[in-house]
Amino acid sequence: MDEDLPKESTPGLWGRIAGAWAVAFGMLHFYWALGGSWGLSVSAGPLAEERPGWFVAVGLWGVGTLCLAGGVLGWLLTGPRWPGVAGRAVKALGWCACTVLLVRGLAIEALLLTDAAGQRMNVSPDQRFWTLVLWNPWFLVGGLAFGLAARKFGRAERLSEGAA
Repeated sequence: MDEDLPKESTPGLWGRIAGAWAVAFGMLHFYWALGGSWGLSVSAGPLAEERPGWFVAVGLWGVGTLCLAGGVLGWLLTGPRWPGVAGRAVKALGWCACTVLLVRGLAIEALLLTDAAGQRMNVSPDQRFWTLVLWNPWFLVGGLAFGLAARKFGRAERLSEGAA
């Protein structure tokens, strides 16, 4: 009966990509939290210069830690596929990560492209450019990776249930 199941040539590939994406983004946030500045000014604007305590604690250390949790989620999405609630929870978290990242990337992209925020947002031309060509696409890549990982995880779960 196992011969009838389609074989995936690279099982867990999207989970590994999603996890690597999350860990890389987390490491960048930790670099910034420790005082690094490369790339921060074009993503955070004036906050990068001022570095208020709340921004360092929540925006850098907090997001970095959340990204490491995303790395664990990516690893969990590579398998083993647990039956029942645990498997469904991992899959749901993968879809949640996908949704949050895609919405963040698309919403900011739309706001910047349409200038919907107008003059109320103090966004420099450099910040706007790098957000449009680097940061938002980075969020879209992460969202797609988590979505594909969750999709593959769910399919593998269904295939294994069908074989039992």
